[in-house]
Amino acid sequence: MFPFDVILFDVGGVLLTNGWDHRERAAVLDQFHLDRAEFEARHATQNDAWERDAISVKEYLEATVFYVPRSFSQDDFLDAICAQSKLLDDGALGILGELAVSEKCMLGVLNNEARATNEYRFGTFGIRDHLKVAFSSCYVGLRKPGSAIYLRALDILGVPPGRVLFIDDREENTVAAEAVGMKAVQFQGATALRRELENLGVL
Repeated sequence: MFPFDVILFDVGGVLLTNGWDHRERAAVLDQFHLDRAEFEARHATQNDAWERDAISVKEYLEATVFYVPRSFSQDDFLDAICAQSKLLDDGALGILGELAVSEKCMLGVLNNEARATNEYRFGTFGIRDHLKVAFSSCYVGLRKPGSAIYLRALDILGVPPGRVLFIDDREENTVAAEAVGMKAVQFQGATALRRELENLGVL
C-alpha cells in the first residue's frame, strides 16, 4: 500500500525561487530606484490581504508603489516581480514530475502566493500540469502557518491527516502541518528530499 493518499508541496523555496520575498523585493526596488524602507512599510500592511486575494494586484500596487506618479507603469513593475521567479537550484520540481508520472497518489500544492504571481508561476513553469489540487492562499483566503489553511485542505481532501505528506522549506510551516496530524518534511534540497521520500516508501 502506498504510504500517502496525498502529497502537498510548497512552491517558493521548494519548487521555484520565492516569488516576492525580501530578496526579490530588494532586487526589484533597486531596479526601479525605490526606497526600500518606505516600500517595506507599505508592503507589510498590504501583503496579507494581497496573498489572500482580498485585494487585487492593482490595489496592492497602488498602495505600495503608485500612491504617487511614477515614470514606469504598473505592468512594468508587475513584469519585474514575475521575472524574479526562476527554477530553484537543487529544487524539487523534478521530483514532483516523477511522482506525477507514477500516478500513485494525488499531488497538490499548499502555498502562500498572490493570484497574479501564482498564475504566472503555475503556467510558466508547468507546475499546474502535475497537480490535482491547489490550496494556494489566493484561492482559499487563508495563509500558512495558520492552522486554518491546513484544516481547510483536509476538509476538502476528505482523507485522514496521517495520509497527507506536506513538504515545505520553512520550519514554522512544517510544524503547523504536523500540529493538525499531517506528516511533514522540511525541504533542504532535492537530494535530501529524495532520501527522505525513499525512507518513507514514496520513491
